[in-house]
Amino acid sequence: MAKVKITGHASGSGVITVTAPNTSTDRTITLPDSTATIATTAQLPTVASTAPSSPAQGDLWFNTSTSAVSTIAAKSLAVYNGTVWKLLQNAFTATGGTITTSGAYSVHTFTSSGTFTPNMTGTVDYLVVAGGGGSGKGDGATGGAGAGGFRTATGFAVTATGLTVTVGAGGAGASSLADGSNGGNSVFSSITSIGGGGGAGGSGGGQAGAVGGSGGGGNYGEEAGGAGTSGQGNAGGTGAIQNGAHGGGGGGGASAVGANGSNTAAGNGGAGTASAYSGSSVTYAGGGGGGVQSGTTVGSGGSGGGGAGSSSATGTAGTANTGGGGGGCYPQATGAAGGSGIVIVRYLT
Repeated sequence: MAKVKITGHASGSGVITVTAPNTSTDRTITLPDSTATIATTAQLPTVASTAPSSPAQGDLWFNTSTSAVSTIAAKSLAVYNGTVWKLLQNAFTATGGTITTSGAYSVHTFTSSGTFTPNMTGTVDYLVVAGGGGSGKGDGATGGAGAGGFRTATGFAVTATGLTVTVGAGGAGASSLADGSNGGNSVFSSITSIGGGGGAGGSGGGQAGAVGGSGGGGNYGEEAGGAGTSGQGNAGGTGAIQNGAHGGGGGGGASAVGANGSNTAAGNGGAGTASAYSGSSVTYAGGGGGGVQSGTTVGSGGSGGGGAGSSSATGTAGTANTGGGGGGCYPQATGAAGGSGIVIVRYLT
């Protein structure tokens, strides 16, 4: 009958002696001498609701808190890599856009439409900025265009499937006597930011700016600017009454309404809003400044890519990939285009 026994060895090496069945000849497996420690107390995980205060590379910590601590999710195991705590799990990754890193985050930047595809269920932070509106062409000074809608949030749940990303184009400036065009919507998954409203132009006063993510400025005739979309932007400013010199209203921005025009100056574009999701602080979604007639002061573009108005020609276009509105124009000048939008998605890695 076969048997296995472990016996000592004169040299100090461990020997396993196996007696083979139906034979009296032993079969021997010799274990080499070695010294090893299975584990020490320091190598066992720290189980606590706060991270260890002085970790060494390779230390383990189980976060017992019911919320994230030091970027580690609740009830999760992490390892210290010598710099930061990193979650021990199948890593969340994704494809799509231009991928960079910023600190502990992977950042996907879309300046054109595409698809964001995670490899597993997780959460992400997003910034979605729509295209800014274009300004109009008029027989008087025209209003600045509204900025594209601005939406941002953290902890947005995603699954392992392709998610649509649409980057809205900037609205076209009018080439005939008409209002400028609205910017295009930007989309990430179920999140939609509305394109900026076109600036008022046309023949005769009393043309209102268009409704949008942020509203376009009104032209001369004390016409109000267009309304902004709640949670995304603000209204455009009112244009001045035509009395010789006059200015159009400024386009609305993500953080502020467009200023009203007067008989001495056009309205400035509303200020945009800053985000650091790209890895550095960038301001997006500024409104376009109003245009003027007869040498009054032009409206400045709102911070965040808004174009300035003009006192002699076409206003300045909104900056690409900021969602800035186009600047208002001098009478009979072609309208200025809005800036295209942008979508940024980031997650901890």
